[in-house]
Amino acid sequence: MSLGQNLFQARRRVGLSQETVSEKLGVSRQTISKWETDETIPDIYQAKKLSQIYNLSLDELIEFDIDLKNIEDAINRTNDEVVSKINWTNAWSKKYPILATYPQRVDILKYSSMIRDMLNSLKREYNLNDLDSMLVLKDILYHEWKDKK
Repeated sequence: MSLGQNLFQARRRVGLSQETVSEKLGVSRQTISKWETDETIPDIYQAKKLSQIYNLSLDELIEFDIDLKNIEDAINRTNDEVVSKINWTNAWSKKYPILATYPQRVDILKYSSMIRDMLNSLKREYNLNDLDSMLVLKDILYHEWKDKK
């Protein structure tokens, strides 16, 4: 996504018009339009002000991804009670069908035992609770998978 598209999406996400943003910055509405259509770009001072108006860091504004931001916002709005009611395997298996079929194909007890040992080791060695141990192990596994790609 281009910087202009990022600026447009960030502005729309906070529900502001080009006119409102232009007034806050002391520039014309046409200037905002030119930034959003990639005709010109804001200077660093204007970009910093835009990031404050849009409640984003300057880095986030430059690399803004509306889908990612929407997901992050949804995660932040979801409480633990709601999360505990979600069957994550069913939810994710719609995107990743292997999650629905692996129980018939994989020796779950074998891997459960190895994973339980790793979780217990993390708890003992780093004084972590059950949830933190699981999150650390999940993150390690994710990074191993990502680094191998």
